[in-house]
Amino acid sequence: MRFSSTRDFARALERALRRAEVPMAFSAGFHPHPRISYAGGAPTGMLSEAEYFEIALTRQCDPERVRADLDSALPEGLDILDVVPASGSSLNDLLEASEWEVAFPGVGADDLADAIRMVRAADTAPVTRLFKTGEKTFDILPALLRAEVRAGEGCAIMALVVRHATPAVRPDDVLTALRQVARFEAPSTPRVVRLAQGPWDPDAAQVTDPLAADKIAAAAPGDAP
Repeated sequence: MRFSSTRDFARALERALRRAEVPMAFSAGFHPHPRISYAGGAPTGMLSEAEYFEIALTRQCDPERVRADLDSALPEGLDILDVVPASGSSLNDLLEASEWEVAFPGVGADDLADAIRMVRAADTAPVTRLFKTGEKTFDILPALLRAEVRAGEGCAIMALVVRHATPAVRPDDVLTALRQVARFEAPSTPRVVRLAQGPWDPDAAQVTDPLAADKIAAAAPGDAP
């Protein structure tokens, strides 16, 4: 599934919405489209356990029924974990940071930790990436909230948290900085998984649930979704 792009997921989701007979709202104009908003999609080649999207419906529906019907209509590997009525907050505004796990097969934890210390100790860690508008160079350090290392089975694992910025700093940008600043080269392609994305709690130093407020609002007695 990590090789599925955001566009692949969008096509699969729209087909699943039709199969599940979810009462979708459509845009106006000559070419109406389902009113779906995708937020913070993971880059192609990276797994994710925390993707979010918003859909507009033409009538109120039971969230659990929508979740079950849509989940059964999607291909294996695309799982709908939760559906919550939106209470007004913009989902894009709530997704402030992402937590990633990056596994480096054949790498010792001490070697990876030394490389990360070198990057974090640098004044800047500029990387260059190709965008639709051309190449852009940006510093990854302001977005790097956490980079910790632990030993795994036959690999070193980096727990990475990055703040969402413009342009977005991705795990592959951190890998580029490790190569350029610390001369760290992984012997094989790391396995990257997004574990969470949502608001950043600086006191707890962790990414929190972006749907928490909506869940509270939906559970409040007398409040209509």
